[in-house]
Amino acid sequence: MPKRKIEGVVVSNKMDKTAVVRVERIKQHPLYRKYLRRHSRFMAHDEANEAGMGDRVIIEECRPLSRNKRWQIVEWLERGDEA
Repeated sequence: MPKRKIEGVVVSNKMDKTAVVRVERIKQHPLYRKYLRRHSRFMAHDEANEAGMGDRVIIEECRPLSRNKRWQIVEWLERGDEA
């Protein structure tokens, strides 16, 4: 079974070897049919501490690395602002 991969934006890189990635999805309301934005935050492993705030990345499911970490960063799509 292939590992899941999802795209998101790094919103925090203050931890050592860990980045928090926000993943947005669009969901339709079942009754009113309006499209709503929903998001989830995943802690992802970043071995070299190279993830920066605002980076668009692809994260992939992996074995549990800590209590909250089950994802790892595998690819950078776009570098964000370091400001």
